[in-house]
Amino acid sequence: MSDRRPDPRPRAQALGVGVAGLLGASLVALLALPLLALALATSPDELRAGVAHPLFAPALWLSLRTTALSLALTLTLGTPLAWWLARTTQPAAHVISVLVALPVVIPPAVIGVALLQTFGRQGLLGPTLAGLGISVPFTESAVVLAQLVVSAPFYVQAAAAAFRKVSPATLVVARTLGASPAVTVVRVALPIALPGLVAGASLAWARALGEFGATLLFAGNGAGTTQTLPLAIFTALESDVRLAVVLSLVLAAVGAALLAAVRLLPGGSRDQGAEPVAHSAGHATSTGGRR
Repeated sequence: MSDRRPDPRPRAQALGVGVAGLLGASLVALLALPLLALALATSPDELRAGVAHPLFAPALWLSLRTTALSLALTLTLGTPLAWWLARTTQPAAHVISVLVALPVVIPPAVIGVALLQTFGRQGLLGPTLAGLGISVPFTESAVVLAQLVVSAPFYVQAAAAAFRKVSPATLVVARTLGASPAVTVVRVALPIALPGLVAGASLAWARALGEFGATLLFAGNGAGTTQTLPLAIFTALESDVRLAVVLSLVLAAVGAALLAAVRLLPGGSRDQGAEPVAHSAGHATSTGGRR
């Protein structure tokens, strides 16, 4: 009767699972511990004092105002571009897609210098703008432009991916039933792609809210004029670390709330089924009329 050795594979698999779990837990700890330390470093009294500090309200209001404007520009300019990128078969679409994605991989400081070379007095468009009496650098407009450049790619890429999920057959049905091209996009494509559009807009807004490098170089750090919340944190670090911690905690809380809202978005994590698609197409034909 021959001896049978135990199969080593279950032990090896268990060891592999354990190592993978340990590596994953290490990364989770590395991501979570700094946020936990940030929260534990601030007492309620310090939080109230930081919120009441003269540096806080103007920076927060400027951040909210400029990011709202940059997001509006991103949606207005980026939605048609995303639709075109999702639907076109032209070779130029690949080049444009790369150009749109470049700000994601280029350091923000480089973008700030590039914006100065474009809109500065000695820049590409500087003399023309100066002749019109327009000065862009180190103004609130420069803050908006910096936020727009660094954040728009996040929305365009997400929106294009969402539009690609819209079935061409659904659009053909809507057109066949009499909906115009514009009504087809508004009443059929947009509702189907809406969760992806909202997620992309949220990412773009969060990126604009946290923008630092390009804003600092292109718009400066003027209190009450171009000093956004990230720049206020940078300023506070030079004199009051506790204030910088409070401002950082507020910015982190805003980001966490935004992420939670996106995750709780109705339909955001579910595929669009045949019934919603058919409803959208029928709604488009009822409002679009027949040609």
